[in-house]
Amino acid sequence: MCGIVGITSSKNVSNSILNSLRKLEYRGYDSAGIATLERGFIKEVKCEGRVDALENSLSKQSLEGNVGIGHVRWATHGVPSTINAHPHSSDKVSVVHNGIVENSTILKKLLMKKGYVFKSQTDTEVIVHLITEYLKKYDLKNSIIKMLKRVHGSFALGIIFQDQPDLIVGARRGSPLAVGYGPNENYLGSDSYALKSMTNKITYLDDSEFCIIKKDNVEFYDEKGKKINKKILELSKNDKEYEKGDYKHFMAKEIDEQPTTIKNCINEYIDKLSNSINIYNFPWKASEISSILLIGCGTAYHSCLMGKYWFEQHTSFDVNVDIASEFRYRKNKFKKDCLYIFVSQSGETADTYAALDLCNRNNVKTCSIINVVESSIARVSNFVLPIHCGPEIGVASTKAFLGQLLVLYILCLKLSFDRKEIDKKIFKLKVKSLLELSKNVKKTLLTEDQIQLVCKSFVDAKGSMFLGRGFSYPIALEGALKLKELAYVHAEGYPAGEMKHGPLALIEDGMPVVVLAPRDEYFKKTISNMQEVIARGAKVLLITNKSKDEIVHENIWQSIKVENTNDDLLPFLITIPLQKLAYHSALNKGYDIDKPRNLAKSVTVE
Repeated sequence: MCGIVGITSSKNVSNSILNSLRKLEYRGYDSAGIATLERGFIKEVKCEGRVDALENSLSKQSLEGNVGIGHVRWATHGVPSTINAHPHSSDKVSVVHNGIVENSTILKKLLMKKGYVFKSQTDTEVIVHLITEYLKKYDLKNSIIKMLKRVHGSFALGIIFQDQPDLIVGARRGSPLAVGYGPNENYLGSDSYALKSMTNKITYLDDSEFCIIKKDNVEFYDEKGKKINKKILELSKNDKEYEKGDYKHFMAKEIDEQPTTIKNCINEYIDKLSNSINIYNFPWKASEISSILLIGCGTAYHSCLMGKYWFEQHTSFDVNVDIASEFRYRKNKFKKDCLYIFVSQSGETADTYAALDLCNRNNVKTCSIINVVESSIARVSNFVLPIHCGPEIGVASTKAFLGQLLVLYILCLKLSFDRKEIDKKIFKLKVKSLLELSKNVKKTLLTEDQIQLVCKSFVDAKGSMFLGRGFSYPIALEGALKLKELAYVHAEGYPAGEMKHGPLALIEDGMPVVVLAPRDEYFKKTISNMQEVIARGAKVLLITNKSKDEIVHENIWQSIKVENTNDDLLPFLITIPLQKLAYHSALNKGYDIDKPRNLAKSVTVE
């Protein structure tokens, strides 16, 4: 979850590294640092805190040098501090690292016996001393190969050497790493976003590969040191997608972009003239699939839960959902007729990638629903369904969540139609509703003023609950997660019918409770559950859709009504007020909305 960058050039690189670290800060903001080669010596500047603090340190202690590496940290081993900040260096080697060295304790003991002194609490320092030790006997390339064999776990590495003033070594296992190409300089970065301002020509390293980067040349190798050829990809140059514009926060911008991103996604998958769904080059016949397993983490897991409801509603598939971090540790019974669907915004989520890799090794059908089409998950999946949302910078996912829901729903309808499990007329009506979804989301965004009025009750409360039935239950989980992520308020999502089986004991006088009760088939039962929590003193924020039939209950605290659509699509609309609730709650508390504490955007460690 850390971010790394490296540049080798014919000019001073410290300012360019600093600018790239700003773009990578969504990956971690516990500490930051830069190391360069300056007149034959490795020089470091690093500090606890964010890149702004690093910039302040650099104003007092400038770094020269045409080769350098930089790092923003999300702490795993060792507390956030200057001493634990990367880069970590010996007199010969300096290293930045994203990942976890699982055998660091063993390696540390062996290296200490050889006389190496460890300054930090990090696992990364063992890599520094391992390379330093191997360089006593071997050349650079073989030292790297031997180090990679000894280190267990996941990593993306950027390495510079005291006696190699013109090169950087990059290496990858599990964690993402990209190489960028520029005029008389080349780059290394955790993702293309870090390199975007310098180049749009990118090569992605695959697992167990390493590279030697010079300003005018890049060589790639497999784990045994055999030279390999890699493709250069040319990415979009639209930098405006990575800017906040007139918005105070990326999250606010990304919430408001949802009508557009939904429209973009629909344009990719739906033929408006024929009201049909086009998923080109889908590699399997619908008849070849008898079951579906949806796999994700965090918000993506909630998307999977939502997908389960749709697939069960409209198809005869046996449908299950799993958390990626748990899936890989069980004795799974892999089925050739099962479609394994992996959901990830970044396409780099370590647990999801590992689960996908396990499925690939068992030769089953794998499909990924992702936002970043150049990502690791996309590259190794049998088939990819992009959500077409554009870059999502805010750590808390918003537009990508709706994008994931949309693609899952489109796939569900397509497979249902191909299997003749949905009437043609009903299918056409559902597609027509999809074409109106962007407009309805845009109208629902106008509930923001109402949301602002209720936020104080949530931020002042000891805790809150989010309740829903059926389609609304995964949305309740997502709403609770957003409030936790951004406002640091304890919030729990529950099936509304489960309250009386224990959680009702938590209800206290004045506790804010969000009840998601769109007018679907579960509406009446959810309203009954709402009355149960009101009777115990809860302040209920009811989110439903517009209707001529008003709910008469004098004790409802506040209500928000979203637009009307078919029942399948109501989850999209009731999500919007929950996103705004989390945003404005965090805003009221003065928190850093785009960079919530202890979190990072792309979870690239296990």
